[in-house]
Amino acid sequence: MNLSPQRITLVTLGVKDLASSMTFYAQLGWKPVDVTPGVAFYQANGLGLGLFGRDNLASDQGRPSADLGTGASTLAQNFSTQEEVNAAFQIALDAGARVLKSPEAVFWGGYSGYWADPDGHVWEYAMNPFWTLNDDGSLTLPHPS
Repeated sequence: MNLSPQRITLVTLGVKDLASSMTFYAQLGWKPVDVTPGVAFYQANGLGLGLFGRDNLASDQGRPSADLGTGASTLAQNFSTQEEVNAAFQIALDAGARVLKSPEAVFWGGYSGYWADPDGHVWEYAMNPFWTLNDDGSLTLPHPS
């Protein structure tokens, strides 16, 4: 049994309209591996992403009257170059994302921008010159020396 506390296996986003959200993410190139009534699952590098109707998600959490919010967390994709960040950012905008901050050089030495999906979930697209991406696009954080 793997009881490691430092892992994430699934991130679930509550969405207003599942079909619309699936269309948006399809325009970004995401392909679901499982769609059941009210929820769609996508395979990512080592974890899953779920899109779950917001009302159904609140009910599933045992708090059916909860008003689930967005924007208090950020999902991120890292890229190898600024050009890759810009290209991916434009794809998101073309799909209907809302710009929060256009990609730019940032104080910590990298390059990043933020956008929100139609439900307000925030994504950062970044290039961090201090991190190396694996061949599959996944990230292994450097260990301090």
